[in-house]
Amino acid sequence: MGQIAVRPHDLLTRWNSQSLAKQFLLAGGLVSVGAMILIGAFVAGLIEAAVTRNSAAATALYVDSVIAPILPDMQTNQILGDTVTHALDETLGQGALGSRLVSFRLWRSDGMVLYSNDKRLMGKHFAVNDDLKTAFAGKMVANFNKIDDVESKAERASGKPLLEIYNPVLQPWSGKVVAVSEFYEIADDFQHSLDQARLRSWLAVAFFTLAFFLVLSAIVFRGSKTIDRQSRDLKQRVSELSGLLVQNKTLHARVQRASQRAAALNESYLRRIGADLHDGPAQLMAFAALRLDSDMLIDPAVPDEIREREVMAIKESLDEAMREIRNICNGLVLPHIEAADLPEILQWAVKAHEYHTGSSVDLSISSTPLQLEPSAKICIYRFVQEALNNGFRHGGGIKQRVAETLRGERVIIDVADSGPGFDPAAIRHASIGLAGLKDRVESLGGRFTIETSERGTRVRMSLSINSTEQA
Repeated sequence: MGQIAVRPHDLLTRWNSQSLAKQFLLAGGLVSVGAMILIGAFVAGLIEAAVTRNSAAATALYVDSVIAPILPDMQTNQILGDTVTHALDETLGQGALGSRLVSFRLWRSDGMVLYSNDKRLMGKHFAVNDDLKTAFAGKMVANFNKIDDVESKAERASGKPLLEIYNPVLQPWSGKVVAVSEFYEIADDFQHSLDQARLRSWLAVAFFTLAFFLVLSAIVFRGSKTIDRQSRDLKQRVSELSGLLVQNKTLHARVQRASQRAAALNESYLRRIGADLHDGPAQLMAFAALRLDSDMLIDPAVPDEIREREVMAIKESLDEAMREIRNICNGLVLPHIEAADLPEILQWAVKAHEYHTGSSVDLSISSTPLQLEPSAKICIYRFVQEALNNGFRHGGGIKQRVAETLRGERVIIDVADSGPGFDPAAIRHASIGLAGLKDRVESLGGRFTIETSERGTRVRMSLSINSTEQA
């Protein structure tokens, strides 16, 4: 089966989709492990070098103190005599040195082996390696388990942990390096100590790295949780603002439509008022004006009784015109409702309707007091006034009733009757009253509904108390 190639863009997308805490765990964990390995290796190397140098210095000092009295003046004697060789054999083959040293060689500066416990190497020349050069320069060199010299076959074959030491042999009075002693010490104890030092150093590095990583992880996790919480809050705020923006656009559209309808309705109201004035008071006043120009008032020959009846007819026509003008004005002028409460507003609207129509209206009011803005009070008054007028005009005013209830945070006004009902679709566009009521209620954020059937009609409006208080 073929392998599915993973594009770098997909990996980057997956990586960016992870939380900051997970990103830190992955990246920080890898970096911490890498840093621990590097630091541990560096520290272990320093410890190994220091332990090796200190142990080799102690051994070299001890060996030098033992063999120095045996060696002749190496500046004048380039070859060791049999006596010195025999003394070195006895010294290095017995006692503490015999049990600690696997081999011992004494080098001349030209690479010749002056002495060795392996007699086959004595008198031979070998290439001077870097460690030997360093020792002839006056510095001690120590290596642990680094046996790579040509002449060290026997040491490699021993299979024991060995500490190789190159120690410069100094002339006592001048301090000049006249030879170099090379010896291999059995390093079982040294290896154990070195292993313990390595283990402790790795444990220390691992502990501090882990502690540092855990502290950083705690900080990053806390910051990540804070960022995640703030991100969720921000998303919620953005979502809420988006919802409010949609609502604002919807309300703005409704306000624009309401404003357009209000302009058209105002024109319709003006036309209706004009028609009422023209068909009512204007006709009566025109009739009175025509009667004033009649011969019954101008001709002196007309009897006084006839002239008086004509004047009374003119007066009745003018009185009727004045009554109709007052009725029109009463429908246009609102009572002083700013300081009134809701029950008083409903009672005024019902009593005004009963006075003008001579009908009876059943009023039901809840006992809960409400604090409403003037705009809400005007809306409720006009709603009741227009709904009752429509019910009386189109439904015959049969069993008209007004009910006010409170449901939660909304006030509900119902105006109902038991008339024959009507088809809302048939008169929706021609009815100024219903369209005006709907626009008036919805402009305050309220709801307007109509339910009608052959058993009667109910017109309902509802307003939120909170929205009216904030209006």
